[in-house]
Amino acid sequence: MTALNTEFNHPGIGFGCMNLSHAYGVPLPEDDAIQALHAAFDMGYRHFDTATLYGGGKNEQLLGKALKPLRNDIFLASKGGMQIGEQSGLKEINGCPTTLQQQVENSLRRLQVDHIDLYYLHRLDPNTPIEESVGALAEMVKAGKIGAIGLSEVSAATLRRAHAIHPIAALQTEYSLWSRNAEIAVLQATRELGTAFVAFSPLARGFLADGLQEVDSLEPKDIRRNMPRFHPDNFAANLTLLDAFRLVAKRVGCTPAQLSLAWVCAQGDHIVPIPGTRSVAHMQENLQAATVSLSADVIHELNQLINQQTVSGRRYNLAQQVEVDTEEFAE
Repeated sequence: MTALNTEFNHPGIGFGCMNLSHAYGVPLPEDDAIQALHAAFDMGYRHFDTATLYGGGKNEQLLGKALKPLRNDIFLASKGGMQIGEQSGLKEINGCPTTLQQQVENSLRRLQVDHIDLYYLHRLDPNTPIEESVGALAEMVKAGKIGAIGLSEVSAATLRRAHAIHPIAALQTEYSLWSRNAEIAVLQATRELGTAFVAFSPLARGFLADGLQEVDSLEPKDIRRNMPRFHPDNFAANLTLLDAFRLVAKRVGCTPAQLSLAWVCAQGDHIVPIPGTRSVAHMQENLQAATVSLSADVIHELNQLINQQTVSGRRYNLAQQVEVDTEEFAE
């Protein structure tokens, strides 16, 4: 498989740490978040994924406090090139070399480490050629500050340009039954280049975990409120897909969340899903998905049930869409 899930001989499911501090409502209290991270480690997670952006650096600080004593036993990934501006308080995308080099140094300080195993360019900066951004990260590899370079939410063409400058160890983007954009070109490109494909939101932002029945129950600042698939009319239409999905899970003998993760894992042996959750029970449930095996018939059934044509609403709204470089299906 890939270095992401062979280096520490752990299951091919990592832990996305974002929603402990960012994007899904009010952050967890620090003590609770640290307990959650320790529980994740104790149950077998070894691949932990964070970013400069998350909580304006607070997520990295949290991991630094929680995981420093465990540093030699984990695979640590973070990201730069997108942050909350100190002056503006708004999200800023900046992939210029000096910014990236400074953000790597800041990540090292917040994480309380001298080396980050994998560091991603979080978003492509339209004002900085990818070759310059990757070149800057390559200098950080030479300096021993990061072990490998990753890219997030980029197209196959951008991946190939970047890979020509320095090997790209991982490409991270959203991938699940209801977000199939990677199937247009990126999955094939990562296979060809020997790049790991890291799937974030493999549970469709919680939708396929079957734990969200009403959008009104989301906290006011939850990012899903601004995503088209969670707008009331689209969400109501998408809920109609879940009855059949639950029946498949019951027949397979797993939970809906495990079925969704097993489907992602079945799409290629270079794929590493990184579900995120605040619930210790859900962490355990997600990790156990690595033991679920799906037949070709079940995979075909799921592909027919939930795909880009049966899901209502776009993945991102217009403001979110301009931040990504990924391929899009024709409408």
